[in-house]
Amino acid sequence: MRFLETDLDDAWLIEYEPVYDERGFFSRTFCVKEFVAHGLEANFVQHSLSYSALRGTLRGMHFQAPPHGEVKVVDCAKGAIWDVIIDIRPHSRTFGQWRGFELTAENRRQLYIPVGFAHGFETLSDHTEVRYLISAFYEPSAARGLRYDAPAFGIAWPLPVAAISSKDQVWPNFTGKLLPRPAGV
Repeated sequence: MRFLETDLDDAWLIEYEPVYDERGFFSRTFCVKEFVAHGLEANFVQHSLSYSALRGTLRGMHFQAPPHGEVKVVDCAKGAIWDVIIDIRPHSRTFGQWRGFELTAENRRQLYIPVGFAHGFETLSDHTEVRYLISAFYEPSAARGLRYDAPAFGIAWPLPVAAISSKDQVWPNFTGKLLPRPAGV
C-alpha cells in the first residue's frame, strides 16, 4: 500500500499495490502495521456499504460531534464518486478548506478521513457502491452535517444533483463554528 499525503492536514490517499499474475491480482486493502507506521487510526469497529442507483446522487456533508468523532477510510467498490472532505477542526492549519478526490472501482484508491472532517460524495455513475471502515460506533444523537452547497466552501460538484436525502437538504450553512443539531434532523 502506498500512503500519499494530501494538502489537508492528516488526510491521506491510499493506493493499492497489486501483485499480478495470470489469474489477475492480489492486494492488501488494509494493514494494521502500515496504518500504525503512518500514525493513522487502525481500529475500525464498523464496516459499512452504501449503494446509490443514480449518477448525480449526493450524500453529505456528514460528521459525528464529539465525543463520537470517527475516522473513515472510504473506497468505491463499484462505479465512481467525487469524494469531498472539509477540515472543520477549529485549531487546524487547514481549517475550513475542502478537497475533492475521484475514487473509482478502477483506480482502487482509498481516502483516509480523520476525526474532525465533514465528508460527502457525489456519484459519477449509476449503480455505485461505496465502502467505509469506521473507527467509532454510529451514535444517532451525534450525527451532524453541513450544507453540501454552503457558500463558505464553494464546493465544485461535478454534476447537477439528481438525488439527495431530505436530511442532507436541511443541514445548516457553515458560519465558522459548528452548530448544535437542528430540530427534526
